[in-house]
Amino acid sequence: MVPGFDFDQLRTFVAVAEAGSLSAAAPRVFLSQSSVSEQVRKLEERVGVTLFTRGKQGVTTTPAGERLLGHARQLLAQSERAWHDVRGFSLAGELRLAITDYFRPADVARLLRHLGVAYSSLRIHVTILKSGEIESGYDTGDFDIGLSMRVLGKALGRETVPGTRALGREPLEWVASPDLAPVVGTPLPLLVLPDTCALHRFTTQWLDEHRVPYTIAHVASGVAGLQLALSAGLGVACLNASAAGPSLARIATLMPGRRLPPLPEAEFHLLPARRGEPEWVTQAREALAAHLTAR
Repeated sequence: MVPGFDFDQLRTFVAVAEAGSLSAAAPRVFLSQSSVSEQVRKLEERVGVTLFTRGKQGVTTTPAGERLLGHARQLLAQSERAWHDVRGFSLAGELRLAITDYFRPADVARLLRHLGVAYSSLRIHVTILKSGEIESGYDTGDFDIGLSMRVLGKALGRETVPGTRALGREPLEWVASPDLAPVVGTPLPLLVLPDTCALHRFTTQWLDEHRVPYTIAHVASGVAGLQLALSAGLGVACLNASAAGPSLARIATLMPGRRLPPLPEAEFHLLPARRGEPEWVTQAREALAAHLTAR
């Protein structure tokens, strides 16, 4: 019998290699950390070699793991290309894609690289925006495909667009630098994006509802700037799990001198097809959804 690979295990392996840890990879493939660990273990058993070196700071690929990483990316791309070819998909053209700043920040470059390999005739123009801007721009035809985020149970002034396709959920978390030492009796130093951001509005409303005193300590222009401000110890932020990153501390609902309210989940979704859009755009949305929800 010719040996082969389990594609779910390969997807998990690539996610771990690119994320640098099992915990950081888990939300990327919508699995628990224990399930990620089990898939990596089974893959190592299948190939008969160690693929990762484990350490306190996470994992790094071994020489064998690095060789497999290149093959795995090609195999996954070829599998997706074959799947869509059999179904009659032929993706070619210029695609305008808008993605929320909070969507798996470390994965955007990986996603574009994957699509470039799988669909070499597809030219992708990506814009990173706030979810409200994406949905408004999508309404007026500024983008072909929109990927936005909403906080579950909170409309925040805009109802969920009918026909959206859910890509997965992530917990929202209170995060800060491990070195942050808040002063007891002072308002919570809150770090946010501009008030056009739905998560900014949710966070301040949530704290107001739970009567937690806070002050806006810093307003960042994007998630990358927010991560820098957090790492510098300027305060506390509410972020979805994949945007928080492994270097920040997850804060329990209790901090010295104050109780922080538990947080709901956030959901990422693709906005629905527009009436009369080209067939290849519809196919591109389906291909994107299949890739982003693959386990």
